[in-house]
Amino acid sequence: MSVHVDSAPRTKRIITYVVLGAIFLILLLIALGTFQAAKRNTQATQLAGQLQQELQKHGLPVPSTGQITSALGTDGGLLCDDPALFLDRAIAQYAMSGAGGPGARPTIAPATFAQGAQLAVGVYCPDKATEFANALDDYELHDA
Repeated sequence: MSVHVDSAPRTKRIITYVVLGAIFLILLLIALGTFQAAKRNTQATQLAGQLQQELQKHGLPVPSTGQITSALGTDGGLLCDDPALFLDRAIAQYAMSGAGGPGARPTIAPATFAQGAQLAVGVYCPDKATEFANALDDYELHDA
């Protein structure tokens, strides 16, 4: 008399283990991504709070935490990539914020604008503060 062992249960077990392993791996990757995002969000919020304190201490307008974190994130974004280029773009956008056309006149950015940007550089990328200050010397600013 011979005993017949069905191989179907073994195949089902292997498939079950592979599927459960894949699901576990996917959940692990999702958890890791969520943890990293939460860590970045916490760091961005802390830096934004530090910038808000600096702005308030100097009597400048204070944007919301959400505005700062979306613009500067954890690494300062464009501000820290190339401070001089950021300053060029920001002042150009400030100048274009008025009415355009043949009667448009060049505008001079307020000194508070530059002071706020300099505080942001000090918080987000202090190693580029001198580069930003040198770039700032090239602009004529007025007291508001």
